[in-house]
Amino acid sequence: MKLGNLIESQQLTPDILFSLFKSADEIRANPKLFSDVLKGKVVATLFYEPSTRTRLSFESATEKLGGSIISTENAKEFSSSIKGESMEDTARIVAAYADCIVMRHYEEGSAKKAGGVINIPMINAGDGKGQHPTQALLDLYTVYREIGRVDNFKIAFVGDLASGRTVRSLCYLIGKFSNIEVVFVSPENLKMKDDIKEYLERHNVNFREEQELSKLLPEMDVIYMTRIQKERISVEDYEKAKGRFVINKDNLNLVKKEAIIMHPLPHVEEIDLSLDIEQNDKRVAYFRQAENGLFIRMALLKMLLE
Repeated sequence: MKLGNLIESQQLTPDILFSLFKSADEIRANPKLFSDVLKGKVVATLFYEPSTRTRLSFESATEKLGGSIISTENAKEFSSSIKGESMEDTARIVAAYADCIVMRHYEEGSAKKAGGVINIPMINAGDGKGQHPTQALLDLYTVYREIGRVDNFKIAFVGDLASGRTVRSLCYLIGKFSNIEVVFVSPENLKMKDDIKEYLERHNVNFREEQELSKLLPEMDVIYMTRIQKERISVEDYEKAKGRFVINKDNLNLVKKEAIIMHPLPHVEEIDLSLDIEQNDKRVAYFRQAENGLFIRMALLKMLLE
């Protein structure tokens, strides 16, 4: 029950998931007990795209476990890739300096390529429109903590589902559990791709596609909002989609009291709630979701490197 690296969500079996959830809970309860777990270890964060939560939470997780970080703020601009060095060669070099690489890249499949040429753990921190397995990990951990189970629930994925690697990655985990109903809510031009639908069908997960958000809200246990990813789609597609699906004060009243609203963040026009609501309404889970990323990534690093 040990990982060598984490490139895609499919690697995370239920046994591994529950082991990581247990470890994350133990770390959260008494972080000082784990402050030397990575003593003497070096983690490299190699990010070719901007990041706030993923990069900083991995760096914080490493520090809190007693390890050290080497990093570049923007590997696309501030590494030898700007001179023409291949991503694989950069990975080989960085692997000589570190015990683990956490990489984000703008090209789908990049983490798998880089992981194939190094002999230390590789963690995929997002690869284009492909996957973001540690986001899926923290998302399912959030569901586990917030509603107390990882099966027998209804979830609506809302927004840009064509570009959203976070939704794709979480769907792969959902397929490992039973009695989950999925509803995809998106503009017609940004619908979930067929490969994920086919995966859910193979794993007997019921799903459907809808165009009206408000009528779905009363029946959902989890509402997973996503932003329209302007940087990954055409201007025409963005203009068609922006502002279509929004959670605001009015339709929040339709959400069950025991349900949660999640978002991988950052949120823009698709969340229109006051600071007071975000701070005090327990259904708003996305900032707790982001905090969960620290503890689950600490658990992951511990599993990979201890």
